[in-house]
Formats: sequence, structure tokens, C-alpha cells
Amino acid sequence: MDLNNKLIQQQSQQMKLSPAQMQAMKILELPVQQLEDRINTELSENEALEESDGIDDEDFNTDTEDYDDNDKDGDDDFVTDWTDYIDDDESPEYTRHANNYSDDDEEHQIPVTAQQSFQEQLLDQWHTQHFTELEEQLGDYIIGSLDNSGYLTRSIEQLVDDLVFSQGVECSDEQMTAVVHRIQSLDPPGIAARSLKECLLLQLQRKAATQPIKDAITILEQEFEEFSHRHFDVIAKHLLFSEQQMHDAMAEIEKLNPKPGNAFSDNIYDSSQAITPDLIVENQDGELVVSLNNTNVPQLRISRSYSDTMQDFAANTANQTSQRKSEVAYIKQKIDSARNFINAITQRNETLLNTMRVIVRLQRDFFLEGDESALKPMILQDVADRAHYDVSTISRVNNSKYVQTEFGIFPLKFFFSEGMQNSEGDEISTREIKKALKAIIDEEDKTKPLPDEKLVALMQQRGYLIARRTIAKYREQLNIPVARLRRQLKK
Repeated sequence: MDLNNKLIQQQSQQMKLSPAQMQAMKILELPVQQLEDRINTELSENEALEESDGIDDEDFNTDTEDYDDNDKDGDDDFVTDWTDYIDDDESPEYTRHANNYSDDDEEHQIPVTAQQSFQEQLLDQWHTQHFTELEEQLGDYIIGSLDNSGYLTRSIEQLVDDLVFSQGVECSDEQMTAVVHRIQSLDPPGIAARSLKECLLLQLQRKAATQPIKDAITILEQEFEEFSHRHFDVIAKHLLFSEQQMHDAMAEIEKLNPKPGNAFSDNIYDSSQAITPDLIVENQDGELVVSLNNTNVPQLRISRSYSDTMQDFAANTANQTSQRKSEVAYIKQKIDSARNFINAITQRNETLLNTMRVIVRLQRDFFLEGDESALKPMILQDVADRAHYDVSTISRVNNSKYVQTEFGIFPLKFFFSEGMQNSEGDEISTREIKKALKAIIDEEDKTKPLPDEKLVALMQQRGYLIARRTIAKYREQLNIPVARLRRQLKK
């Protein structure tokens, strides 16, 4: 074996992104509300960046020649082109083109609702109860441990152990269990359940004890496994229930909420936060016009005081002290950072507009008519080719962005779908296929739901040539269970 060390010279190419490019990519991904937050953060961190106050841009124009610093210290790289820092229109281009509304223009703005989370509402209820100091601490901890659906997914033992480690509060399993039961008495019914079975039973136990309610409780307590598989005939046989008894009991169970935490309709990360669109598409006499929704986005420019400082230094470079040069180097770095940030926003806006215009061109019929069936198959590559961007860029634009149309607000992802050919050879989108599949399932006999094999045959009769595994995939994407779980009792 040759163990001699050898020096080998290899040549390779690597692509490295500059900090400015990385910043532009990150800003491109931000939806408009996060962009506002990002701009405000940058304004607070970089003194060279300021919000435009409407002053005439001519106030910032200075005609200073380029200067190369060749002073005694030999700091030849200190200054390059002074006009990059002291002259020119310091109000960026994006503020003149993306937000040029008059006072009479309609503001395209959707406010964000401010609501309490369901944990906060539970805490409000809990703090009206009478309890000891220990019970209050346990209740607060239990409520904070609930998931978004309102379930307590941790065991009593885990809660007791975690409370000791995190807060130094000791309690017994019995004390923790007692407080869990008190939390379960709060609204909405079913909150703090540790399983679906307990959740449903908690809700039924809060209702008047009618015979259907009693039968429903018996089904859940004694036949929950069969109930979860919708084996109604087996349940009726085991419990000696008549068909009418089963029907009435199941009707009560179907009224229950399996996710009581959603009863507040206030998941602050989802439904309660109104969507602010990033883009607006308007139909102006048959012409589709795309614009940015930058109503609340601050307009930025380079600070005038920083620009003036650079101008003064460039006009009098002789006899500058080392401290003065250090100050100017700091200012130069801040101006560079501010300029890169403004350029990143400008690039983001241009990319969003160009991408949306291509989408509108490809899906013109939908934006004119609002008919979902008019959407054509379209993938990221289709838009990338026409907008002359990389697919990764289109993916970033597509992420978490919304567009406002006269038919409502849609995520950009809504307009993308794969395509396939029907029996006549026409190109159709998968969205149209899913819509047809859902219509068939909605019309089926719920006492004898259609298995996937039957769905394949019915879809083929309608001209959609798809395989059974495709049916299964689309059904899952539509959150439609298998036939066995769609079965219902006769009414």
C-alpha cells in the first residue's frame, strides 16, 4: 500500500452568494405584513436608513467629482466613488412606481383582527374560579399545555414532572388530576380531553340526559373501537339497539365537536388573522392591471445627514484625522447596508410584479370570469420560462403570497396545478379533476359509499382517465376518507 503523501492540484468552480444576494432572497420570500416588520426593524438598526418624508429629492443632489484618496497614510482603498454616497436621487425607484396613489384612490387594505387565543380565553374563565395558590399554578400550566385543538396530549405523570423541573412546583398525581377535571368543566365542552373518546364523552355529559344521549354515551364507552370504524351493524348487535336507536344516538354524536379548541375560531396564526394581499389585479375595461399593495410599507431613502457627512468629507479630504476617517468608514458601511436593503426591496417588488403579470397572462380567463374551471394547468417552470427567472425564484414568490381580485383573495399557489389529458385529448388541470371527484362523492349513497374502484369507473365515464392510486391520492388531498369511513346510517 502506497502511504506516501502527495500534493495534488485541482481546479473546481463554486458559486457563492454575496450577503446582498442572500438578503434579497430572504426579502423576496416575505409576505407584505412581514416585510413591514422587516423594514421597521432595519429602520431601528441602521441610522443611515430613514423613512421618506416627502421632501423634494432635489435637496439631496450634489455634484461631487470622483475622488481617490492618496493621502500620506497610504489608505488607497478607503474611498472609491464618492458620488455613490453623496449625490443622486436618494429616494429609491420603488417608492415612485409601487405606491403612487393620490388621496382620492381607494386604499387596498385589509385590517388584521386582534383576538385572544383560546388559551387566553380559558385563563380568563379559570381565574374567575375559587382555588388555592397551588391549584391556580396547576391550572395555568395545564391550560398552557393544551394543543391548538384543545387536547391535553401529555400524561398526568409528565405534567407533574415537568412542573417540578420548570417551575419548582411540587404536587401529587391526584392533585394534578383534580385540576384537570376542573379545567374540563370550562367552556367549550370537551376542552382538556386526553383522547377523542374522552372529548366526545365530556360533551355528551354536559347535555340533558335524554335517551339518545344515554345511548350515545353507551356507544362511546362500550363500543368506541367499532364506532371509530363505523361498524354500525356490529354496534347495534352488541348493544341490542334498534335501527331507530342507532340513528338517534349517532345523530347526537355527529353534533359534537372533535376539536373544541377550534370553537373559538381564533387560532391567531390561521383563521383570525385577516389576510393582507401582496398584489392586486384589477379589471379595467377588459384590461387586467397588476399592482403592488404597498399601502402600509414605509418609503425609504438614505439619511440626509449621513449623505451630507460624506459630501463634506469628499470636499475636504486633506488633513483628515485618523478618527475622522474611522467615522467616515463607519458611515460608508451603514450607507452600503442601507443601499443594499433598498435595492433588495426594489428587486422584490419588480420580481413580484413580473411574476404576477405572467400568471395573469396564463390564467386570463379566470381573472376575467372568476370561474375555477377556467384555470389552466400551470407549473412553476411555465412561469419561470416566461418571466425569465429561475424556478427557485418563482417558488419564493409563490410562498405565502396572496393576490386580491374582484372575485376574492387567493394564495398564489391557487393558480398552480399539474395537468393531464382527458379522453378527448384536451389538457385539463388536476383541480378540475378533483372538483369532479368531489362532486361524485358528494352525490353518492352515504349508506353504501363508493370504493375507489367504483370511483375510477365513474370518473372514466366522465372522460377522466385516471388510475385507482390517483383517485386515492386526490381523495386524501381533499381530506375525504375511504368508503368505509364515509358510511352513514339510513335516515
